[in-house]
Amino acid sequence: MVPLKDIVPAAQNNINTRFILLDKGIVKTTTTTLSQAQNKTCLALVADETAAVHFQLWGNECDAFESGDIVELSNGIFSYCRNNLLLRAGKRGKIEKVGEFMMAYVETPNLSEIRWVPDPNNPKKYIQEAVISPHSRIFPPKY
Repeated sequence: MVPLKDIVPAAQNNINTRFILLDKGIVKTTTTTLSQAQNKTCLALVADETAAVHFQLWGNECDAFESGDIVELSNGIFSYCRNNLLLRAGKRGKIEKVGEFMMAYVETPNLSEIRWVPDPNNPKKYIQEAVISPHSRIFPPKY
């Protein structure tokens, strides 16, 4: 298992990590016009003992996980949505609930609130350019 802080944003599709789901946003349902199929998505805030990140839930995942669930991600990927980094299972990845509540975590740094740019020395890697916010702007602290 890789700590969240050690997952550098790049074209990685083999991320294996464990985190706790801290908060979950509203479930959005969209209908595609060609097949009339409905797609559900939901954004969540997840963290481990090293960092936090936004996590994209898709389809049945939106209903399967709640705040306090400890989740193990296998073959996950980092991707960008509206220039924000987020973690997700993707088509080949798998997420599984492995426990509840008993996990140490931190909410900062939030990797989704950092602006990442290509490394001038290696365009396949990304480096931190700036911190957009010290905490999640989507899931602000409750204190």
